[in-house]
Amino acid sequence: MSQSPVLSVSGLTVGYRTGGKLRPVLHDVTFDVGAGQVLALVGESGSGKTTTGHAVLGLLPDNGEVIAGSITYQGHDLTTLGPKGWRDLRGRSVSLIPQDPTVSLDPVRRVGHQVEDVLRLHTDLDADGRRERVLDLFELVGFTDAERRYRQYPHELSGGMRQRVLVAAAVATDPDLIVADEPTSGLDATVQKQVLDLINSLRARSSTSIVLVTHDLGVAADRSDVIGVMQDGRLVEAGATAEILANPRHPYTQRLLASVPSRRTTRARKPAVPEVRDTVIEVSDLRKEFDDIPAVDGISFQVRQGETFSIVGESGSGKSTTARILTGLTSATSGRVSVLGTDVTGLSRREFRPLRRNVQFVYQNPYSSFDPRFSVFDVVEEPLRSFQEGRRERRGNAERVAAALEAAALPADFARRHPRELSGGQRQRVAIARALVLEPKVVLLDEPISALDVSVAAQILELLQKLQDDLGLTYVFISHDLAVVAAISDRVAVMRNGRIVEQGTADEIFSAPRDEYTIALLDAVAGRDLTTIGGPS
Repeated sequence: MSQSPVLSVSGLTVGYRTGGKLRPVLHDVTFDVGAGQVLALVGESGSGKTTTGHAVLGLLPDNGEVIAGSITYQGHDLTTLGPKGWRDLRGRSVSLIPQDPTVSLDPVRRVGHQVEDVLRLHTDLDADGRRERVLDLFELVGFTDAERRYRQYPHELSGGMRQRVLVAAAVATDPDLIVADEPTSGLDATVQKQVLDLINSLRARSSTSIVLVTHDLGVAADRSDVIGVMQDGRLVEAGATAEILANPRHPYTQRLLASVPSRRTTRARKPAVPEVRDTVIEVSDLRKEFDDIPAVDGISFQVRQGETFSIVGESGSGKSTTARILTGLTSATSGRVSVLGTDVTGLSRREFRPLRRNVQFVYQNPYSSFDPRFSVFDVVEEPLRSFQEGRRERRGNAERVAAALEAAALPADFARRHPRELSGGQRQRVAIARALVLEPKVVLLDEPISALDVSVAAQILELLQKLQDDLGLTYVFISHDLAVVAAISDRVAVMRNGRIVEQGTADEIFSAPRDEYTIALLDAVAGRDLTTIGGPS
């Protein structure tokens, strides 16, 4: 006789009430999760996967409600629970690992006390017992100095450490069911692997069932037993992970899998950059110190015209500081940096300014770099005005803005919209259009697709490649996502602790890495079978 599922969701329909009307956003979702099983809910933003997870935990916002269907945990329908029932259940038997520890942790309380809150609500332990339990949990999640971590505040911990604190809180009462909502989004590959390994070991130890909400197909491929693919609030395909990945039947699933960055598809279409190309960036023994601590520690490299040179590494490796020096946003402590034949090492921001029209920057989060009062036209036109080209007839600027929007694959009527009306992918296209409007020669891209869904990210990568082919652009690409770097790069430099530990062609770095750190980074990549990193291209 088969064992009853720990969680059974049947015909679940959820709506949000806006303007007095109830608008369904989740439609007839059905799935089961067995004891110790990991179900990955995958899909793009707006697909309904997070709403599903929140409905399971009774955490829908005030304007959200279950319209139809049932959510059964251990034989009890959770849709009938009142506030007291949820308080007794949530945190004790079912728990959440949220996505963003910077939001989920109280910045003015020690992290040990915050984990104790769960024990205070759901156990009979006294103060000493709670403290001992938290210290045990901190050791369980991999902290080597549990006493010290107990006393620290969130800002004193790295992103991976903060995520470990959330995991400790989620497992404090040995729950039967955990909903993990993008638990490793934004984490470096090695830290992501550590957190996922931790969750998996806890699952194996306690036979805890897990609903893993993720847009990362690599994570789903590596860490789940069953995959449910969601689109527009519906579960369009579900089944054993190996079967879904090997034989996707729904067109949407097929499109998602086709969008995963792959050296076999994306980079194979791009001819190698000839060695005879002119050098447009030359960095020699570059150092940058903050309070006598080196953030960039004696690095050297060259970037040739028309190529994509990627700098990869984990948070704190020095890659973004390097990019800021290349664009004149940060000064170097020592060394030499030449950009387009100009020694920029000692230049102030004001002195760098004439060069900036040929060296543009695309940020990780374009929305934060847009003036919220501006229309898309204003955003894209701003560099023209900044370089006093706004004195030309307005029509001349309008033509250049229209050309930049067209190059970025945006319809002309988008010029009248505001960034808040656009999706993440559309905003990134606007950022690219703004960078292109001055017709630069070099574009630096700092994690330009890290916050985007896999299919949108694929579209942006294809756009960047087309623009490079059409306009002869040179890219310096900053990323911690090795799958993306493998797909788009000609040459790669790997940074660690401010130093370049290895550099070479993309094929050399990903097919035959020499440095132990590079090998560790590649081993940590989720979904290696999907991306073929480290395999033949």
